[in-house]
Amino acid sequence: MTTDETSLGATIRAWRDRLSPAAVGLPAGRVRRAAGLRREELADLAGVSVDYVVRLEQGRATTPSAQVAAALARALQLDRAERDHLYRLAGLQPPPDGVISDHIPPGMQRVLTRLGDAPVAVFAADWRLLWWNRSWAALLGDPSVLAPEERNLVRSRFPVPSDRGRLAAWPVVSENAEATDRAIVADLRRASGRYPQDARLSGLIRRTLDNPRFARLWHSGAVGRHAEDRKTIRHPAVGEITVDCDVLSDSDTDLKIVVYTVVPGSEDETKLDLTRVAGVLAPRL
Repeated sequence: MTTDETSLGATIRAWRDRLSPAAVGLPAGRVRRAAGLRREELADLAGVSVDYVVRLEQGRATTPSAQVAAALARALQLDRAERDHLYRLAGLQPPPDGVISDHIPPGMQRVLTRLGDAPVAVFAADWRLLWWNRSWAALLGDPSVLAPEERNLVRSRFPVPSDRGRLAAWPVVSENAEATDRAIVADLRRASGRYPQDARLSGLIRRTLDNPRFARLWHSGAVGRHAEDRKTIRHPAVGEITVDCDVLSDSDTDLKIVVYTVVPGSEDETKLDLTRVAGVLAPRL
């Protein structure tokens, strides 16, 4: 076996070749020379340029950042051992045990691709947004314009003066904002007990304590989970849309799948369909 066959580029190429378009929710499209993903499809899923994927596979780029490595691991649907191998090939330390995981397991990825056109997103235990589909971006605005650390529901609902953007690009009004905020803070306190050594989580809590409303709820000491909500989204192209928000949590990783649904046959369903027709709008930051 040659060194080239065990390199980062060759390994990424092997993982790309084994992953079918259907497995990531993409149509098969025209006749393919290979069964796996194209480079441009991997690039789109991972949020990097096609040129960067080419350079990685050709060995001209060998040191992706931890952020890019995590994105590639999610896009390639790697299991934990494979993810750790990717990190080591990139010269990085794999994420240690006992800290928040940003890795979306392959089984969860398969579930996400079967949720159809519903707006869906995945959040980490500290409410950092990790993944979203096009319907989510069409309904709420494209989160990719924000830096990864700014894609956080806690930061969005409890801003401090240094924050530059919100997770939703236009107003989102909870039916019971106080109960929703209380549930999010209680969920975050639960995460602090499970991940006491996680620097990202402790930093988030420390900075957000500068928000008086967060500080009040945090100091109440409540522990719990955020499970459901009802929201009205004031979409700039189609007007107000009322949606039900359900949060499905994975007990092992504390990843949260957030799904928005509407009443079938309702005016809200028509408006939700129209957001997808309108496409992804740029947020107003």
